[in-house]
Amino acid sequence: MDFIFVIVFGGLWGSFANVCIYRFPNNKGVVSGRSFCPNCKIKINWYDNIPLISYLVLGGKCRNCKKKISIQYFIVETLSIILFTSIYYKFGASLTTLYLIILSLSFLIIFFIDLKHFIIPNILTFSLMIIGFIKSFDPNLNSMFPNYINSLIGGIFGYGIIWLIIFIYKTIRKKEGMGLGDAKLLSAIGFWFGWVSIPFVIFLSSIIALLSVIPSLLKNSKSMSSQIPFGPYIIIGTLVYLFFENSFKSLLF
Repeated sequence: MDFIFVIVFGGLWGSFANVCIYRFPNNKGVVSGRSFCPNCKIKINWYDNIPLISYLVLGGKCRNCKKKISIQYFIVETLSIILFTSIYYKFGASLTTLYLIILSLSFLIIFFIDLKHFIIPNILTFSLMIIGFIKSFDPNLNSMFPNYINSLIGGIFGYGIIWLIIFIYKTIRKKEGMGLGDAKLLSAIGFWFGWVSIPFVIFLSSIIALLSVIPSLLKNSKSMSSQIPFGPYIIIGTLVYLFFENSFKSLLF
């Protein structure tokens, strides 16, 4: 019964994540106004807005104009359910679960916004920084979370190292290489998981990014100077780090 509730909960928040992914880049509010079809602008009825189910029933098309609905909506809701149930399965009904659900939902929104628009909204990164630091004062949370000193060092270190990379690249190449949105995201990760996570996340995200663009480089559809959104790779790198956290930490300690 608990998992049914978590699945429904994950689907509903996944639907909210889709609203944020669409509205944040367009500077629109996310708490007011019903959802509508981007094509015909007709407001969507509640029975056509049920996570996963409505998409399948409608065949991935708007009921009114029959325009195809982006598969992204289905993917985001599915990922939200998977993340919520996985976190609950591992940590149960706990404060750690609540924090990780907040983090995973924020990651999901950032991932798809940066992937499409090459931006990371400040409202998300600043909120994650604040929450990440505040929770570090609770000594009863899971050991994956650092104390407030390591959290503060991690936040400063995460921002500083990306800022330094941007500064060096701009000095040498005379143009922008990365955005400060990436620095803020890595700072938030530092606040959440401490300074020790930063070197591993940077290394993992860089390797994953390189591996993902190699096929495009070989096909000449992209060059080394082509713009790519780095936020999604930082998020994937963070998830890999958390999955193998103990193994990575044993390399340093």
